This record gives sequence, structure tokens and C-alpha cells, in this order.
Amino acid sequence: METVTRVIPHDDFQLELWFNTGEHRLFDARPYLDKGVFKSLQDINCFKQAFVGLDTVCWPGNLDIAPETLYDRSIILT
Repeated sequence: METVTRVIPHDDFQLELWFNTGEHRLFDARPYLDKGVFKSLQDINCFKQAFVGLDTVCWPGNLDIAPETLYDRSIILT
């Protein structure tokens, strides 16, 4: 299973991700920001607090997105 090893949150609500596979990918979080608990991430200051924890991307308040979702719904960066 792919796991996240590094994350950089961007001002446009995208996550630049590195995986244990060596892949460098980009995930667009905007479609998730109007759903349930993720609404708090509409605040860019909160969104930019993203960090790697438990092999995926997490935010304060026990928010996270499954690593397989991040991998499957992201695009490869060159």
C-alpha cells in the first residue's frame, strides 16, 4: 500500500505529495472542502497546517484523508 512520506500544502488548496513508492504527485483537495468535517479546511490557514501522520496527510482536530484516496485521485508530477 502507498503511504505519504512528505506533504506541502499550497495556497490553491492542492497538496504536493511524496509517496513511499518514490512518486511525486499533486492532489486537488477543493472537491472535499464542502463536505462534512472537511469544511473547516476552507480556512487556508487551517488547510496549510497539513502534516504527515499515520502514513497519510493529517490536520489538527483529527482530520485526515486516506492515503489510497490521495494516491488514486492525484496526478503524477514530473
